[in-house]
Amino acid sequence: MNDVHYWIGAVTVAANGLAAAVGLVAWLLWRNPKLFWVLLRAGQVLVVLSCVVGSVLLLEGRNLPRLHLVYALTPIAVSFLAEQLRLVTTPTFLEQRGLEGGKDVAKLPALEQQALVTAILRRELAVMATSAGVVATLVARAQLWL
Repeated sequence: MNDVHYWIGAVTVAANGLAAAVGLVAWLLWRNPKLFWVLLRAGQVLVVLSCVVGSVLLLEGRNLPRLHLVYALTPIAVSFLAEQLRLVTTPTFLEQRGLEGGKDVAKLPALEQQALVTAILRRELAVMATSAGVVATLVARAQLWL
């Protein structure tokens, strides 16, 4: 089970690190690729899976260093916080522009609508790519790679 936990951790670092890299490149190029979101969600699932396997190890009586537990559990909090920030992006952008919802956005000229959508997607991408990078770093630290 220790080996499984180790390899899940390794794949978690890889998925989140790759998501962060793809997200950074996409942000720089003003793109919003599906690949980023797939990698991000896979990385999040792997974080939860790693915590479940780690919990099983603890229940079996395995002794994991306290620092490992901190670096292994913090990614869940980071991902949760990033999702909350992502969820408030659209309302924040609309409020900043004095818009109340989709009906107000639909009244804008097409170029302004596109600019607003692009700005929202770029902010979401930046938040989630940053969180993936932080998660990759934390899990790499839990793996004792850093």
